[in-house]
Amino acid sequence: MDFELPLRNENSNKGTFGRVLNIAGSDYMPGAAYLSSVATLKAGCGYVFLASEERVINAVAAQTQNVVFAQISDIETLLQTADVLLIGCGLSTGKKAKQIFFDTLKSVKNIPVIIDADGLNILSECDEIRLPEKLILTPHIKEASRLLQTASEKISADMEFYAKKITEKFDCTTVLKSSETVVCGKDLRIYHNKKQNSALAKAGSGDVLAGIIAGLSAQGLDEFNAAKTGVYIHSLAGEYAKNDLTEFAVLANDQIRYISCAFKKLLN
Repeated sequence: MDFELPLRNENSNKGTFGRVLNIAGSDYMPGAAYLSSVATLKAGCGYVFLASEERVINAVAAQTQNVVFAQISDIETLLQTADVLLIGCGLSTGKKAKQIFFDTLKSVKNIPVIIDADGLNILSECDEIRLPEKLILTPHIKEASRLLQTASEKISADMEFYAKKITEKFDCTTVLKSSETVVCGKDLRIYHNKKQNSALAKAGSGDVLAGIIAGLSAQGLDEFNAAKTGVYIHSLAGEYAKNDLTEFAVLANDQIRYISCAFKKLLN
């Protein structure tokens, strides 16, 4: 299968390659905000704005100087210039997080939106909510179980079938994750990444993948190609990390380090 990479014009600036607004993190999960933000940049995005609580911002700022930070109160203003919204990584599912989630989706205009992790858990509790037209959902099996109100075992047994079910229910592009990953486009096209790698079975792997997809989307790939190519790049990065560090010792931030190796392979 062919994988599409964004065009990189040398006559460019940081604004050329997109602005992602990442609403992520909570008191007990600041790492998700860091991983998703940095992975977005590593995928080629020009700007990442992380909107979160002050404690999360302080924790992330101690690890990277590459992210622009914003308060939760800035979200509506930032949405006016954002090219992509990523929401849910480590957000939590408390009352305040739910309000942020609902208010943000109400304010989204015509930009791609990637909902991951706690954003999916909040979405699974909603009976009625207006969802954006350009939508990517990235559930693992348990999150998919909540979204569809279907047993995890059934979903694991036929991932392509249930990826289509999620796509049809939410009118979205679906990235259904397990030891294998299935991407289903809105037109029900399927990409099935069957490469299994226990090195990716670590907390934070999903945050890295969501960030890669957001970064590719910000550079102009449509939802299906951003998701499909993002899954492949993440899988390759995991393979390179495993080869160097063994399947035992790979952490989520190691996966980020090897994104460049995945791009080199695709470019060649």
